[in-house]
Amino acid sequence: MIGSELVFYILSAFILVTGGLAVTTRKIFRSAIWLLFCLTGIAGLYFWLGMLFIAAVQIVVYVGGIVVLIIFSIFLTQQSGKDLPPPVRSRAILSVLAVCIGFVLTCIILNQYSHFHSQAPYSGKREFDMSISAIGSQMLSTTEHGYALPFEVISILLLAALIACIVLAIRSKPEEK
Repeated sequence: MIGSELVFYILSAFILVTGGLAVTTRKIFRSAIWLLFCLTGIAGLYFWLGMLFIAAVQIVVYVGGIVVLIIFSIFLTQQSGKDLPPPVRSRAILSVLAVCIGFVLTCIILNQYSHFHSQAPYSGKREFDMSISAIGSQMLSTTEHGYALPFEVISILLLAALIACIVLAIRSKPEEK
C-alpha cells in the first residue's frame, strides 16, 4: 500500500466514524461537533485531491456556516446539555429502511451512467482545470459533467436542515401531572 492510499483510507475512516457518531450520539451538542469533524474530514479529502478551491468552499460554507448555524440553534433552544430522547423503534426501523433504499437507488443510478466509471486506471496524476470561471461554469452546467442537479439536491438538503432547526427551536409544552 502506498502512502497516497493510506491517507485516503485514514481520511475515509475518519469521515465514516465521525459521521456515524454524529447520527448516533444522544447529546445534541456533541452530535453537532461530530458533524463539524465529519465535514472537516471531507474538506481534507478535497485538499488531498488537490482541489483547493472546493476544499476552501467546504470549510467556509459548511464548517463555518452551516455547523455554526446548527450550534446557534441548539443554544437558542436551551437544550444543549440534555440528552436526546431515545428513538422510537418503529422510526428507527423506517430510518434504516430508508437509508438502505437510498443506497440501493444511488448504486443503480451510478451504474446506469457510464460517465461515472473510470476510463483508465488511476495513474496518480489527473489534470484539472482549476480556474474559478471553469469551476463556476461546470457547477451551473446541465451537460453530462455539469453539477446543476447535485446543486439543486444540496439546496433541498439545506432546506431540510433549516426546517429541522426550526422544529428543534419550537419549545414543547411541559407535561402537567
